[in-house]
Amino acid sequence: MENRGKITTVEEVVKKIPNGAHIGLPGFAVARNAVAFAHEIIRQGKKDLTVSQCVGGMDTELLVSAGAVKKLIYSTGSLDRYGPLAATNRAIGEASLEIEEHSGLSITLRYLAGSLGISHIPCNTLLGSDILTHLIAKYPDQAKEATCPFTGEKQVLLRSLEPEFGVVVANYADEDGNAVLTGPLWDLREMANASKHVIVFAEKIVTSETIRNNPEKTVIPGAIVDSLIELPYNAYPTVIHQCYDFDGGHLKKFGAAMKDPEAAQAYLKEYVLGTANHEEYLNKAAGIMKLLNLAADPYKGY
Repeated sequence: MENRGKITTVEEVVKKIPNGAHIGLPGFAVARNAVAFAHEIIRQGKKDLTVSQCVGGMDTELLVSAGAVKKLIYSTGSLDRYGPLAATNRAIGEASLEIEEHSGLSITLRYLAGSLGISHIPCNTLLGSDILTHLIAKYPDQAKEATCPFTGEKQVLLRSLEPEFGVVVANYADEDGNAVLTGPLWDLREMANASKHVIVFAEKIVTSETIRNNPEKTVIPGAIVDSLIELPYNAYPTVIHQCYDFDGGHLKKFGAAMKDPEAAQAYLKEYVLGTANHEEYLNKAAGIMKLLNLAADPYKGY
């Protein structure tokens, strides 16, 4: 473990993200959310962000409720059993948030195009759907109908999606950024490969020998990673497979707060703006005993 050039802190990483940047977020509903990252974005007062995410979760809801997001590119989102993304839905209804809606598959395909370095990708998904009709009407530079030059059949052309910053929440990584993730990955691999700068949050930094012992487990290669942050429980209160389960009590509290604008701002004031860093947030929201009790079952992974 010689090269520590990529290792940094969430505070330093967020300082380098300009207002107006496009950020690709990981996760799915209440799994692998970039919670510590979202908190620091809010603490530093970043604005006018574009966020892309296959299925929105707590991290997106936090950023939207704080007024940090100008445009959201996604398919849908929820807090699973703890309710919808109430603040996000409210912002969409009030037209204070620009929304570019896709299917989960079409977003993943757009990331795939970005990861391959091509300008667009042809596909059959979205044909005949209202989603495609609305996309073509509002965002004709992102989706088009075309005729396949080989078969003559109708197809869809989706423009590549390439975030300036892609955030990965990993189980563990070595100092070069080779990152291991277990369980469902959704669009995470495509999103990271499509991003110009990749930020990895790891529950733990391990030796390169540990990574080499099981190279097939590496999902994100260190060659594409720019910044690496070791931050235990960085996704709390959401879940990381084989690390820890979600905290249903806190998610219920968060979901209820987001339903009311004043309660949402009170939540941000208490748990985000009222804490200096992620450690203070964990102490306030959970405490060490609750965190230990969330440890994943070795057989189920949660």
